[in-house]
Amino acid sequence: MDAPTRLPSLFLSHGSPMLAVQDSPAGRFLDGLGPLLPWPKAIVVASAHFMTDQPMIGGHAQPQTVHDFGGFPKELFELRYPAPGAPDLAASIAQRLHDAGIPARVRENHGLDHGVWVPLRRMYPQADIPVVPISVMPHGNAAQHVAIGRALAPLRDEGVLVIGSGGFVHNLGELDWRHADAPLMPWAGEFAQWMREKLETHDIDALVDWHARAPHAQRAHPTVEHLMPLFVALGAGGETPAVRTLHRSHEFGSLALDAFAFD
Repeated sequence: MDAPTRLPSLFLSHGSPMLAVQDSPAGRFLDGLGPLLPWPKAIVVASAHFMTDQPMIGGHAQPQTVHDFGGFPKELFELRYPAPGAPDLAASIAQRLHDAGIPARVRENHGLDHGVWVPLRRMYPQADIPVVPISVMPHGNAAQHVAIGRALAPLRDEGVLVIGSGGFVHNLGELDWRHADAPLMPWAGEFAQWMREKLETHDIDALVDWHARAPHAQRAHPTVEHLMPLFVALGAGGETPAVRTLHRSHEFGSLALDAFAFD
């Protein structure tokens, strides 16, 4: 039997839950992304909407679709993403993290939040690839999440796709909800460009210190959970990964939806 093809790790900005059903540049990008990648035997997703104080891995054999949002059309709440789970893989991930000195636990009854199922519904609509969600730590820092990703990096040689699902710029309080196509606000653009430059030059020291060094950092991410999946994906790319920009778009004036591959 041939060895699995090595997969990149990905950071995807999932934006509004409407990404699951609306036509948009980000949605069309995700529609085409799955077929471009080697077919994964399983998918591990570090989601901005799975938040814990220490790393936790979803280990349910048949995880439910979680509609963890409000104020959206009924059709969103009727959607299901019935992908199977992978309890053995979840247990293996917990052990990998322990071996790296990172305490982790398996949550056996955890479902798939919209940070997981919204992008996967566009990428793999058949929902037949096992999915394992991993939490991020809203009180943790970037370096801790890079370390989590580094522990996951060997999975890429085993046919497992590692995804960080969050938002490149994410400040819900400053969105222009009336104008989805509003120009990107200057402060959001300056933060995004700084991050892109540090990723392209592989300046890990600057990236892990983003909150102190990046322009408008607090405004771009008043809370950090949507940026931490980027650092998991970066770490999963290995020690010195090549960084590829896969997509750039924005919505509502300040929601930057960049996507990257690390390999």
